[in-house]
Amino acid sequence: MLAALFGCYSGGHPPRIGSNAPDFTVQDSDHKITLSQFRGQVVVLNFWGTFCPPCIEETPSMVQMQARLRSKGVVVLGVSIDVDDAAYHKFLKDFNVNMVTVRDGTQKTSSLYGTFGWPETYVIDRQGVIRRKFIGAVDWNSPEVTDYLSKL
Repeated sequence: MLAALFGCYSGGHPPRIGSNAPDFTVQDSDHKITLSQFRGQVVVLNFWGTFCPPCIEETPSMVQMQARLRSKGVVVLGVSIDVDDAAYHKFLKDFNVNMVTVRDGTQKTSSLYGTFGWPETYVIDRQGVIRRKFIGAVDWNSPEVTDYLSKL
C-alpha cells in the first residue's frame, strides 16, 4: 500500500500537489455540492463511474473508511462522471453508498482537475491544499491509508 501512497505518480510530483484545490460547484438531481463547504475537514475527493471496474472494486472500502473516520473530520466526496442518472442511482443503492456523492455527467469537474482515468482521488487537507493523488483502486482500509488520513 505504500506504493499506492507514493508510487502512483508519473514522475515523482504530480501537478497540483501542494497547491490549493480548485473550488467547484456541482448540481445534480439530488444535491448541490460546493467543495469549499467542506473547508476545515480532510476531503477525499474521488472521481468515479459506475461502469468502471476499479471504481466498483474500491467502493466498499471507501464506504467503510468514511464511516470509521467521519468522527475525525474526514469526508469522502464522490463525483460520478456518469451520464445515466438511473445507473448512478442504482449503483448508490446496490452498494449502500452513504457518503456524499454528486453526479457530473458533463465531466467539467474532473476536467478541472485534469483527471484522465478512473478512479482518481485527491486528498485535500483542512486548509484546502491538495496533499496526495491516487490513480486506480485503493484499499481505503489499509493501515497506511488510515494512518495518513487520521494525521492530516
